[in-house]
Amino acid sequence: MADMDTETITHTEPMAEEEEPLFSNLDLFLFSLIVGLHVDDILLICVQGKNIIVFYGSQTGTGEEFANRLSKDAQRYGMKGMAADPEEYEMGELSRLSEIKNSLAIFCMATYGEGDPTDNAQDFYDWLQENDDEDLSGLNYTVFALGNKTYEHYNAMGKYVDKRLEELGAKRIFDIGLGDDDGNLEEDFISWREQFWPAICEHFGVEASGDESSIRQYELKEHTDINMNKVYTGEIGRLKSFEVQKPPFDSKNPFLAPVTVNRRLNKAGDRHLMHLELDITGSKIRYESGDHVAVFPTNDSVLVNKLGQILGVDLDVVISLNNLDDESNKKHPFPCPTTYRTALTHYLDITHPPRTNVLYELAQYASDPKDQENMRKMASSAPEGKALYQSWVLDATRNILAVLEDMPTLKPPIDHLCELLPRLQARYYSIASSSKIHPNSIHICAVVVEYNTKTGRVNKGVATNWLKNKLVTDNGHKSTVPMYIRKSQFRLPFKATNPVIMIGPGTGIAPFMGFIQERAWLKQQGKEVGETVMYFGCRHKNEDYLYQEELEEAEKNGVLTQLNVAFSRDQEQKMYVQHLLKKHKEDLWKLINSDNAHIYVCGDAKNMAKDVQTTFHEIAEEIGGMVRTQATDYIKKLMTKGRYSQDVWS
Repeated sequence: MADMDTETITHTEPMAEEEEPLFSNLDLFLFSLIVGLHVDDILLICVQGKNIIVFYGSQTGTGEEFANRLSKDAQRYGMKGMAADPEEYEMGELSRLSEIKNSLAIFCMATYGEGDPTDNAQDFYDWLQENDDEDLSGLNYTVFALGNKTYEHYNAMGKYVDKRLEELGAKRIFDIGLGDDDGNLEEDFISWREQFWPAICEHFGVEASGDESSIRQYELKEHTDINMNKVYTGEIGRLKSFEVQKPPFDSKNPFLAPVTVNRRLNKAGDRHLMHLELDITGSKIRYESGDHVAVFPTNDSVLVNKLGQILGVDLDVVISLNNLDDESNKKHPFPCPTTYRTALTHYLDITHPPRTNVLYELAQYASDPKDQENMRKMASSAPEGKALYQSWVLDATRNILAVLEDMPTLKPPIDHLCELLPRLQARYYSIASSSKIHPNSIHICAVVVEYNTKTGRVNKGVATNWLKNKLVTDNGHKSTVPMYIRKSQFRLPFKATNPVIMIGPGTGIAPFMGFIQERAWLKQQGKEVGETVMYFGCRHKNEDYLYQEELEEAEKNGVLTQLNVAFSRDQEQKMYVQHLLKKHKEDLWKLINSDNAHIYVCGDAKNMAKDVQTTFHEIAEEIGGMVRTQATDYIKKLMTKGRYSQDVWS
């Protein structure tokens, strides 16, 4: 929770009311960013106003969602704001925002991977790093950072933006907010936001009334007579892009890759672990070992149909949701025109627990006053409200369908629900192949997510269950997966002679299958290859020993110098990969300290990755003769040098 910085909050007298200009300063500023006009030339003909731009760096959609909520909040306080993707603007013109009186730039910045910026904030990050002479004096700003404490570089991007903007002369109006997804990110955001707005109102001399009535951003238009060739059917960007595929392929233009292999990896057990192969022949897509493949899943048709039934609507009506602000650069919340069925299937997230703002906005549609009261209470910052939201929504993992089922008096208009639900995001998987061996194929290793909730329901992971059902041929047609490649820093050493130590239990084995294939290819080319050591872990040898044949063959052929496997439940006392590391501490220390080995860790961030790192600290102490602080610094230096890399998830 951020405390109000009394030194940076100054009171200004309220401005006299003036006529509404034809164009707001915010519109002119954004226009200038796009076309390169000088604000100085435009300010002469426009009236000063209070304007807020919320830039977001978002990989999974949460940063963008928070930015939209803040820009919508601005309207409640008599200001004009909008959410903006830094990738779409020339951020080198950011200093011009200071020429608009009473302006504020808010940065909702998520951290991705090992302290990296999100894809859409990469150029902005590079610009901040490269422009030491930039003068941002006069620019008012604040930052809300989104991260996860289980990661080594917690909220690194948000902290960097906050620090760097100040270094370049910008004025911090309110302290940075730190959101922790390992705890309760929504609660962190609400707590920060509730202190932020009163401080901003005081700074700008605006009455902090904060009208809490529902504000619609989009209006519904039903199309009764429309050419169906102009209706979106699931495309992410360009209309008909799935029918006529054109490279280059990226997040806005995914490639439809045919599924050529879909097989179960585990021999037994109640889980389903799978190996898929996607054909990228002719796509011009290139990838390297360690990269991620992003796939765009679709929601379960059973859930979609249930939503239609409970709301009593025809899901096949063609609609558009049009922004009420004609000057906004975001015309629709998702590709339009489309049908409700397509929106709920391809574009909207209907499986995650709804955030508090969704509950608040929907409360008005509950006919039972008690339901209204509870929904508004859950959206409040009161301790009892937070506790109710935690227990009734988060702990019970109720998605929007479960909320509607358990509150029978709640009957929202489906168009408002579609406006409020977040976008369905791409899912990322570590690629389990090497392009040296498989230039036209991308391999995925994943476990199907399915679990029982406290309400007695069965929740299923969207992407893994969708992938599980992607048969090689479906009614005579090839099954396809919309995908693109996300480049990674998880790379084999430049020098093939450097030893590598790979630690990847469970599906954390994925990138190492690519590494092993690549080291095998290098050997086939006659290259000298350093020691290649693998630490894998699973529950039972005869149940979920993934890629057993491939790994044992690699060891037999000398590609793997060592293959060490921990079976956690095949004996009375549990055995994990960190126990094997400790067992081989002398050999590992020699590889790391004397032979310049590179360490790679892939898998669970919350427990495994932490335990592995602690084990290396202990090895540095015991074998390297260091005290704990020295051991910690030693491992951190390995990370800085790129010799200790992690590809982890929580």
